[in-house]
Amino acid sequence: MLEALYAGAIEDAQTRRKELRLEDLERLVNEVTPALDALAALAPANKIKVLAEVKRASPSRGDLSSIPDPAELARVYSSNGAAAISVLTEERRFKGSLKDLIEVRGRVDVPLLRKDFIANEYQLLEARAFGADIFLLIVAGLDPATLRRLKRFGEDLGMVAFVETHSADEIRVALDLDAKLLGVNARDLSTFETDRNLFGRLVDMIPDGIIKVAESAVRDAKDVAHYRNAGADVVLVGEALVTNDPAETLRSFLA
Repeated sequence: MLEALYAGAIEDAQTRRKELRLEDLERLVNEVTPALDALAALAPANKIKVLAEVKRASPSRGDLSSIPDPAELARVYSSNGAAAISVLTEERRFKGSLKDLIEVRGRVDVPLLRKDFIANEYQLLEARAFGADIFLLIVAGLDPATLRRLKRFGEDLGMVAFVETHSADEIRVALDLDAKLLGVNARDLSTFETDRNLFGRLVDMIPDGIIKVAESAVRDAKDVAHYRNAGADVVLVGEALVTNDPAETLRSFLA
């Protein structure tokens, strides 16, 4: 499944490149407001922080919410305590778009993550041009040399790399990349099965000074507390927010 997701994302980026030439995209990057300080926004604090996700669908759960106004949902997130916002831009299985990212950027002033299957420099230029401050790199989806090249390129654009892992070996790769924002995803992207205790088993591998993000398998405030007690600085949550009252649910997580 992960291989198919990357193939689709790359194909869609190639289609967009026919509509927006590389030189025009680079011009937009040069004109955009500098990226926000995502590491400061997500830095460890005396309570957990939430990276709240604009998420319409997923391969494992299908349709979650229509989200006709992603910018309004992002405003709700921001005004109820989200430290940063993740915007899914993958079109085929998650039903997102770069238009969502553009609209969200126009409404909120917290850091934004472009959540997609990033595999090339063009996608990183898109992310920065349209307002992202953070970009996703999935260790399971790319070889170490490509991860290193894309991390350097994205950071040169002023963004922060969010490096996602799912195993001890992948954490070692992330540490070798000098990741400053490191996620442990409870969901195996090959099978889409989840293990809520995976973060707790792996977190001791992550040194102090690196922001530790627990991803997936958050259903309610008890799950947030579970991750916090295990050592998470941040939880990334999408489904639980978009399938419930987002303001009330987010406040319960932060409480």
